[in-house]
Amino acid sequence: MKSLVELYKIGCGPSSSHTMGPEKAVKLFCEAYPHATSYKVTLYGSLALTGKGHGTDAVIKKTATKPVEIVFDAKTTNLPHPNTMEIFALDGANQLGFWRVFSVGGGAIAVEGQASITPLEVYPHNSFEQICAFCRANEITLPQYVERFEGVAIWDYLANIWGVMKQSIDRGLVAEGVLAGGLGTERKAKILYNGVHPDETTATHENRIVCAYAFAVSEENASGGTIVTAPTCGACGVLPAVLKYQQTTKGLTEQQVLEALATAGIIGNLIKTNASISGAECGCQAEIGSACSMAAAAVAQIGDMDLDQIEYAAEIAMEHHLGLTCDPIGGLVQIPCIERNAVAAMRALNAVSLATFLTHTRKISFDTVVNTMYQTGRDLRKEYRETSEGGLAKNFPHKPE
Repeated sequence: MKSLVELYKIGCGPSSSHTMGPEKAVKLFCEAYPHATSYKVTLYGSLALTGKGHGTDAVIKKTATKPVEIVFDAKTTNLPHPNTMEIFALDGANQLGFWRVFSVGGGAIAVEGQASITPLEVYPHNSFEQICAFCRANEITLPQYVERFEGVAIWDYLANIWGVMKQSIDRGLVAEGVLAGGLGTERKAKILYNGVHPDETTATHENRIVCAYAFAVSEENASGGTIVTAPTCGACGVLPAVLKYQQTTKGLTEQQVLEALATAGIIGNLIKTNASISGAECGCQAEIGSACSMAAAAVAQIGDMDLDQIEYAAEIAMEHHLGLTCDPIGGLVQIPCIERNAVAAMRALNAVSLATFLTHTRKISFDTVVNTMYQTGRDLRKEYRETSEGGLAKNFPHKPE
């Protein structure tokens, strides 16, 4: 597996695969062909179908160092990846260079025929079963496992990541107004955070505050603000929400939160390695399902739960997102994406509660549910994999203005 640095990335929303990935690809391509007089970018699959709503064309124009022509090709099929783009370097009518790029999720890219673009492997294990065996044999925890292969520098990196997560919550909780895009989506984080009900119970309070945190980050993402991929932009609100609530209510030290981030990162890395975190490839189960699984593992780590309990919490969280479709209305990361982050944050807490009592009864391993998620995602019709051609996106009565 690759470093957690490749999983947790700081960037601007609204989509890691549709903005951060193409931005990285165009930047590297322009650096490779600086003498071109112009560039051409052709977007295929989900990039073509939802690129306008996600701002793909805007980020490409902003990143390209020379004039760039952008073509949205929504008709070509049999693509090697649903987030495929082709970039051409031109000198007048002459072609100087060409890349075929796959935006594989979480801001990561792969360039056809160029292994040098792919980050190096850091971890020698690629399944939770292997990691557990190693941890037990060496009598170490998952955070210690992360330090073993990443080095102590990973804690400074995760500290920066946590800082940005908290900042996105803070900004989102005070922001007001309507999100751009034509849907008229009102920011709701501040309403939730300040909306104390006279009959509010402890459970209701937890629900409201956790959801407010998730809304805050997700609304920042939808507005193009700075967030952390956890594991993607579209699912960026789940993990920060549960961590912020846990730290606030339990008085956690910063190091405890960083260790929870490390454990969550291992879960996210396993999903990214063995399945996908791309909504265009496997539906929203790959994004929100993965984020929920990461958050459940993080909370279990905070509770000093053992490896089996952490695995079970992560497995429950993913299992009950299987089949979740990705059908953003208007190609915008707003409906149902923002609300879905809040629901998944609460589900992560519920998964840990079940794991506290029922781990000894479990039948499904985390590795099995990850494999199942990938198979399920590949079986989903393309209309339900971030194309905005099915589900809520198709049935929503009003198109964005």
